Amino acid sequence: MMNFKKLAVAAAALSFAFSAFAAGIPAQKLDKSLHAKLPASIQKSGVLRDAVNGSFPPYYVVTPDKKIQGALSDFSKALGEILGVRVEHTNIPSLSGTLIGLQSGRYDISIGPIGDFPNREEKNDFVDYVQEYVVFAVKKGNPLKINGLEDTCGRRISVMAGGSAERVIKKQSDTCVKAGKKPVTVLSYDGQTTSALAVRSGRADAFFSSQAPLTYFVSQNKAYLELAAVGKKNGFNDLYQGAVLPKNSPLTPVVLDAFKIMYKNGTYKAIMEKWGLSRNMAAHPGKNMGIDVK
Repeated sequence: MMNFKKLAVAAAALSFAFSAFAAGIPAQKLDKSLHAKLPASIQKSGVLRDAVNGSFPPYYVVTPDKKIQGALSDFSKALGEILGVRVEHTNIPSLSGTLIGLQSGRYDISIGPIGDFPNREEKNDFVDYVQEYVVFAVKKGNPLKINGLEDTCGRRISVMAGGSAERVIKKQSDTCVKAGKKPVTVLSYDGQTTSALAVRSGRADAFFSSQAPLTYFVSQNKAYLELAAVGKKNGFNDLYQGAVLPKNSPLTPVVLDAFKIMYKNGTYKAIMEKWGLSRNMAAHPGKNMGIDVK
């Protein structure tokens, strides 16, 4: 069984796999009207403070030398060029810490993407630009036949701590108990990488999370992992993810307009396709498009 030291080494190796993506994204033109709409503090500092929640490939991976790789790197570069600012990333170990940091004013934005749900919209604004699905990563051959939420009773399921998948799987555990079955053992981890590698190491029977990062992890571990329950709702309605900002932030409409520019000039499509995310492209960016889980 793979120990945690080996898991850490494997996680680092995953981050370096991003170097395979060499396609460049054209530089963006400064939009002076949007720059003028930035809060005065951001105009003065010339810095947009972005909170990055762990690693979420292929959207983002934090390398051992603290650099950001993945789609976030391209999106933040394009966003900074359009707004005429430098995007400064700070890695936060948990989603709850990211949201608290935004609400306290420590950070201006988390470009994400992060799941948009009505309960989160109570204290945050979302600029959504990704449509997502939630599925399972399981051992090759799916020996435990986990093909949906109904198959998780009595199983060990890893999830990202504080995420919507954690909430859904805990609700499913209650459903299992009410039906006279064994509860789900929910294994919550701070990062996507550790959650996924827990399946390969045998610590978990499946990892329940967003389809985009799971597709990436499976592609890097084809001999050991595969996707399961693809094409099912799995406890969710339509899902959108995006950048998160404090509620009623004056920055929200500015960021939304910047993403509209990226859509119009083809940059959005180019970035999503570069990172293998064509199936997760939203038809258009929008504010607070979230629909809650059932």
